[in-house]
Amino acid sequence: MESKATRRFQAIQNHIITTAVSGDPSPVLQPNQTAGEFFNEQGYSVVLPEKLQTGKWNVYRSATSPLNLISRFPDHPEIATLHDNFVHASETFRDYKYLGTRIGPDGTVGDYKWTTYGEAATARTAIGSGLVAHGIPKACQGSSIGIYFINRPEWIIVDHACSAYSYVSVPLYDTLGPDAVKFIVNHSSAQAIFCVPQTLHSLLSFLSEIPSVRLIVVVGGIDELMPSLPSATGVKVVSFSQLITQGTSNRYPFCPPKPEDVATICYTSGTTGTPKGAVLSHGNMIANVAGGSLGIKFYPSDVYISYLPLAHIYERSNQIILAYYGGSVGFYQGDNLKLLDDMALLRPTVFCSVPRLYNRVYDGIMNAVKSSGGLREKLFNAAYNAKRQALLKGKTASPMWDRLVFDKIKAKLGGRVRFMVSGASPLSPDVMDFLKVCFGCPVSEGYGMTESSCVITFMNVNDITSEVKLVDVPEMNYTSDDQPYPRGEICVRGPIVFQGYYKDEVQTREVIDDEGWLHTGDIGLWSPGGRLKIIDRKKNIFKLAQGEYIAPEKIENVYAKCKFVAQCFIYGDSFNSCLVAIVCVDPEILKAWAAKEGIKFESWEQLCNDPRARKAVLADMDAAGKEAKLRGFEFARSVTLIAEPFTMENGLLTPTFKIKRPQAKAYFAKAIADMYEEVAASESSGKRVL
Repeated sequence: MESKATRRFQAIQNHIITTAVSGDPSPVLQPNQTAGEFFNEQGYSVVLPEKLQTGKWNVYRSATSPLNLISRFPDHPEIATLHDNFVHASETFRDYKYLGTRIGPDGTVGDYKWTTYGEAATARTAIGSGLVAHGIPKACQGSSIGIYFINRPEWIIVDHACSAYSYVSVPLYDTLGPDAVKFIVNHSSAQAIFCVPQTLHSLLSFLSEIPSVRLIVVVGGIDELMPSLPSATGVKVVSFSQLITQGTSNRYPFCPPKPEDVATICYTSGTTGTPKGAVLSHGNMIANVAGGSLGIKFYPSDVYISYLPLAHIYERSNQIILAYYGGSVGFYQGDNLKLLDDMALLRPTVFCSVPRLYNRVYDGIMNAVKSSGGLREKLFNAAYNAKRQALLKGKTASPMWDRLVFDKIKAKLGGRVRFMVSGASPLSPDVMDFLKVCFGCPVSEGYGMTESSCVITFMNVNDITSEVKLVDVPEMNYTSDDQPYPRGEICVRGPIVFQGYYKDEVQTREVIDDEGWLHTGDIGLWSPGGRLKIIDRKKNIFKLAQGEYIAPEKIENVYAKCKFVAQCFIYGDSFNSCLVAIVCVDPEILKAWAAKEGIKFESWEQLCNDPRARKAVLADMDAAGKEAKLRGFEFARSVTLIAEPFTMENGLLTPTFKIKRPQAKAYFAKAIADMYEEVAASESSGKRVL
């Protein structure tokens, strides 16, 4: 039998190999990269072999935990579900402020009024019991609960009730429109829907087309004004307060979920057709926030403002981790234009947002600085440069600059923000530096998606809930052998990967392969230090700055029906919030229009550049978009007319007559830049873009 020492020696020997150097008979020890638990550290990441048999080292994990993926909170491994998480929070922080709102029962706006963790837990039990009392089967029998209103305390309480009684929560986007809402309700077989008076009317207008619904609960509704539906509909309408009263009088025990049970179905905006429902388990969502908790620390003293849509996984994850730490969540009053007023009163310590809003903050401050001119502008520039240089050197700038300049800017967000997060799309380096300087706090950026339960990687913070690899995309010339850095499609695996698309095995198999890797569709590269950088999209789907996904071919097919349009190239990116278009016009149609309008021109190019022609073509495109029911962000805001068609000869078309998008982007780079400048100028002046 082997001794303990022999086994240890063998384990060490498995991790090294000996080679003889020419002319030197003594062996040289080198790492054996086929050892089962061996890894190469690359700064923020470690590299492991995907398969020992192949020996290819292409799987990256956080350097913090190279051998294990985190699926539970290290300090509280007993928390395995969202229900466990809130039980922990409500027992640990029972008398702490939890959910705050400025909206009073009569709809007036005042100071923030708070619900404690204990009070929220009581309401959670009453709501869940009320659903059971109304005969809504628990989720083990297939019940989904729709939530159809914007952020407010009741949203969180309903979600907690769903977790406690094993219902599946199904967020309904307030901006989806009735057709998408109808589809989601039917697709998820929702049996109860929580709404507000504004969305109740919409639901009642197509009630006969959503036969699974048995109960509608109106949040903020007045008991006496609840409509009484004919018994033949089989649907009851009650107010939120009525349901709490009923649940309080008929308490039912919890039906705790298991980690593998479905917690929520998050429907994407459906850019390529009908919305897809991403199925996320309790284990998925706990794993995601548990990994994040090792790099981001919150405290019961932290205050967070909730205004990002709770229907999106970004905000849902924020709520989970805030509850774990016992933080307070104040809700905005529902109007983005009054968000700064809410923040001034709430004075949050943590602020999560998206680049689109951060860009507005940047533009607003810089415009104010430039318009102030003279001494004030010079003072700001001096303060900014001094503080930025100090940050770059890892030093602390003189507090004088904050007192003279930056404290006034900090006050715009309440004056207490100590940590800022950006997600949904890339934040430009200039804006990130600006936020760090002006607000004097760390600014971090996350990358993820609904299908990964939110975060995949987080800047400057170790993420240890997943492993990442890059897969070759030869058709786009991205490979793991690229120099100086490996490139390819970002794939992720681990406890954060979703369960699949609801009732859609075909699309599930398209994104999750046989070995459990989730294919994101994003192209990345590994830069020095083990940092992951996103550089492209594999498919012709991209995201705008506000987080909306765009399928350009669908829009191009709509505009192709316009009388003026011979060919169309739609462009957008995650640094801009709107689309622009390059249109090759039909020469005969445009010339006929010019003759009718009495417009004279010396050349075809001159006519294409005529603002009146651009305006006419864009108006025709708008009409086609409205007829096809494009959503607001799917309309092109500006158009450039060109005389030269897209052809294989000029490198803009494939042999199958599809637009080569990377080539078109480069070919029309100046026109695209000019159109976005026009859009920016028009937004500041309030005028329509051509």
